[in-house]
Amino acid sequence: MLKVVQFRRTTAILTLIAASLGGGLIAAFAVSSHSGTPLYVRASAAGPTANLPGSFADVISRAAPAVVSISSTRIIKASEQTQNNPFMADPFFRQFFGGNGRQLQPRDRREGSLGSGVIINADGYILTNNHVVEKATEVKVSLLDKREFRAKVVGTDPQTDLAVVKIDAKDLPSLMLGDSAKAQIGDLAFAIGNPFGVGQTVTMGIVSAKGRTLPRESQAFEDFIQTDAAINPGNSGGALINARGELIGINTAILTGSNSMSGEGGNIGIGFAIPVNMAEHVMEQLVKNGKVTRGYMGAYLQGLTADVASSFGLKDANGALVDSVEVGKPADKAGIKQGDVITAINGQPVDSANALTNRVVDLAPGTAITLDGYRDGHPIQFHVTLGTRPGADEESAQNGGNGRESSSGALQGVQVENLTGDIRQELQLPSGTSGVVVTGVDESSAAAESGLQRGDVIQQVNRQAVTNQSDFDRLVRQAGNKGVLLTVNRQGRTFFTAIESK
Repeated sequence: MLKVVQFRRTTAILTLIAASLGGGLIAAFAVSSHSGTPLYVRASAAGPTANLPGSFADVISRAAPAVVSISSTRIIKASEQTQNNPFMADPFFRQFFGGNGRQLQPRDRREGSLGSGVIINADGYILTNNHVVEKATEVKVSLLDKREFRAKVVGTDPQTDLAVVKIDAKDLPSLMLGDSAKAQIGDLAFAIGNPFGVGQTVTMGIVSAKGRTLPRESQAFEDFIQTDAAINPGNSGGALINARGELIGINTAILTGSNSMSGEGGNIGIGFAIPVNMAEHVMEQLVKNGKVTRGYMGAYLQGLTADVASSFGLKDANGALVDSVEVGKPADKAGIKQGDVITAINGQPVDSANALTNRVVDLAPGTAITLDGYRDGHPIQFHVTLGTRPGADEESAQNGGNGRESSSGALQGVQVENLTGDIRQELQLPSGTSGVVVTGVDESSAAAESGLQRGDVIQQVNRQAVTNQSDFDRLVRQAGNKGVLLTVNRQGRTFFTAIESK
């Protein structure tokens, strides 16, 4: 039974006493005299606690035998060493390596690496990271019971950093696959692997975040589970399991103290695992076909920000914005256009460009899908038959020359000039590309904060075409001190960016 007494003074104190049959919980509240709402609640030491077991030994003892150590060896050819060493290509430096001016003849050498893997069935199929076995000429697998096997690489998928290897053995312990979609932030997580080659090690943490993406030099399909369970070099390819001992992820990367993905530094509590739901799809294709084929729309996508969503008349920033559409590809045939916003695939909402991309690439070429979205603020639906995704997309950045500065509004501090044939060729743009090229951006400007950079070609301002400097100046004047929505072409790829006035 609760009894509340409120004392009205300049500073009043409200005391709440909760008589609990099970625990005698007592909590104190402090409030301002101007409000009846408690300012804070302080829990007593007698409060309830989570009902956790004193040990997870049973869970780990069942899972650990299914996690293996993998050592791989690759032969680096002499020609590759010469090609990758700039000193060897210079006659001046060669004399210091070869003596008496003679050219040094490098020899083939071996390079080894250590990682981990997860046995996924009793017949010897093992899931690991691509970077653990990439270009390996020899792969060895060591089991927890000390048995060693030579392994064959069944297939690799660099775009998800996954690989499958097989050993000639039967009746092996294997891990049950969980459902990574059901993993929640705050769930217990255990990382099992072979860090630094010291032997099998188990670390514990929680699921820190989901749906993480990381900067990569090449195209990758990412939907990482982030965890603070200690992951270090050598853990790559190992298991991330939940408290039931189910596999929910393949440990693959860490952030080091320098805020970069690296295998050089140690654990700082930010590790990443490939969700098992993504790995399962890749694994099945690698076992069956030795490679992965993916669905493809032929549309470049970007995420929405609140500013961009507002510019398109949308109530929130959930969905994927179409940057551009490749002529003749499935998206183009389905009628999808630049500026369309996709919010659902086959009736299932997508909250980001990465989420939509991952859903599409998980589907087989030839699959028919239905996309829901908006065009100019009005609902629209598309029916797309997916094609086959080509190789990794190119990423870019570019610079330019000098130009005239926009002196007002959201684009203050931006210098542009007409896009000439020479500039178009230098930026490797198609001959029909029109717009103005950005030749300078003030680092303190709103445009710089939004990511606009030298070499970008502005093709539209507030959805209106820009063909030359005059168009650009006129549209900037029309915008006044309001924010602007730009359509930007960066080395052949277009995207939208919203810039607000400072």
